[in-house]
Amino acid sequence: MSNKKAFKALYRTMRDLRNDNRIMGGVIILLSGDFRQILPAISRTTPADELNACLKALELWQYVQRITLTSNIRAHIMGDFSSENFAKQLLSFGEGKLPTKDASR
Repeated sequence: MSNKKAFKALYRTMRDLRNDNRIMGGVIILLSGDFRQILPAISRTTPADELNACLKALELWQYVQRITLTSNIRAHIMGDFSSENFAKQLLSFGEGKLPTKDASR
């Protein structure tokens, strides 16, 4: 994930290039990824600093419209049921619905 400062620089650049004061100069920006899995890497810092540097901490985040995929299109088109099963398990794991091994045992 990019640091929020990089995204803010893109915001200012798009406004300047398009000479338009709307958000991102009126251009739609598509972001993809799983915010549950990645944070910006910052050396010699605290976890709080890393959370503060993520895109969700940016004041522009209020304008983001979140759209989620509900099915794995690749698995659906190819008819690969094992890939579809793996994709479902991965989503369940990311949502904390699958049991995990206790490392202390």
